[in-house]
Amino acid sequence: MDTNPWLQAQVRQADLDEDDESVEEPATRPAGLEPQPACVSVPRSPDRSPRREIYTAIERDTRLWWLGVHGGAGETTLEQLLEGSRAAGHAWPIVPSGEGPPARVILVARTHARGLRAAQLAATEWASGDVPVHLEGLVLLADAPGRLPKALRQFCRLVSGGVPRVWELPWVEEWRIGAPVSEDTAPKDVGRLLEHLRSACLVPTSSTNNHHPT
Repeated sequence: MDTNPWLQAQVRQADLDEDDESVEEPATRPAGLEPQPACVSVPRSPDRSPRREIYTAIERDTRLWWLGVHGGAGETTLEQLLEGSRAAGHAWPIVPSGEGPPARVILVARTHARGLRAAQLAATEWASGDVPVHLEGLVLLADAPGRLPKALRQFCRLVSGGVPRVWELPWVEEWRIGAPVSEDTAPKDVGRLLEHLRSACLVPTSSTNNHHPT
């Protein structure tokens, strides 16, 4: 099977320095080309995210895992916002064979070049079929206030073509300076993400907090 160009394409450093608004941005994915497991080759070992098997009862009861694909991605912040979810500690949560359904995972990355590249590698690893998880999508958290440079917006669209769904969340200055992470003070885009996950029955609808140390 041919490799998925949306997962394999690279962004040149020259493009990252360019912000030409006149260039048309590419579509999220070509018509008819949907990301599917086992459609690309397994990445090289250095490019793979760590894995850990989940054994404890608390972990087995976790409805949704946030997998930060690099340090500082924001997986712990998202865990604090959504009851029933858990930060994966930057490792694929693997249910041992025959001991339950695959873990449901959402990748998390910042929108700088390093974060997007890490998200691309994780999406490639999933698409290779080598990771036994159910991938719900990718959350892209803004790495700074303001509009992204054009090349990074293009890179976001490129990476978006390799996962089932993408949510883009804005910069929250209050959280940066130490304000409590709370759905009540979160931007509307965050609320829409949480509402979608609850309506899809991936997490409980109870308002009781269920934060986990990571």
